[in-house]
Amino acid sequence: MKTIKQIEQQDRPREKMLAKGVAALSNEELLQVIIGSGGKGNDVVKISKNLHKLLKDGKGKVRLEDVLKITGIAEANGTKIVAALEIGNRFNLRDSEILDEPEKIVDLLSDIRDKKQEHFVSLTLDGANRLIEKRIVTIGTLTASLVHPREVFADAITDRAASIVVAHNHPSGDLEVSPDDLEITKRLKESGELLGIHLLDHIIVTKTGWKSII
Repeated sequence: MKTIKQIEQQDRPREKMLAKGVAALSNEELLQVIIGSGGKGNDVVKISKNLHKLLKDGKGKVRLEDVLKITGIAEANGTKIVAALEIGNRFNLRDSEILDEPEKIVDLLSDIRDKKQEHFVSLTLDGANRLIEKRIVTIGTLTASLVHPREVFADAITDRAASIVVAHNHPSGDLEVSPDDLEITKRLKESGELLGIHLLDHIIVTKTGWKSII
């Protein structure tokens, strides 16, 4: 097994990533980029091999205490490695989940449920109803004139979304659907039909509940 210094400069992970892109790296090479460098007698290639084995045994999930048992990984690097793996797992789970039920969408709206101002949010979805991106479109008292289809669908077009879900919170805690809520929904649904981007739902949330308009 070659050490990192014995590998040709252009074939080392960082240089390889810069030249060929991240997809060209093996799992162990990706880990080498995250680890950075080893120490005396603890070459980064060897450390990455041991870490890769730990990940394979744990099916992609590891505990910090287990990572710190690997010779050559200090606390500073160990926490960075586990944090990098966790953020990767979180985004992978978000991307792979199919949002085919309102309850699953409501779970993604926890950040606006207790806001003191109304927040209007759009979620763009692919053809399999997987989340592409969640965005805040506007903040403030919502009216049909304030929430314009142009702002809502501009990002959906950029994302090449097949459909969208919109949502907003009611700071008052009242789940009653207002005339403006209905008008906004009607305009977005009609605009979506023209653009070929289906409006799947419009959801109202409060601290304690939620309601689907569609």
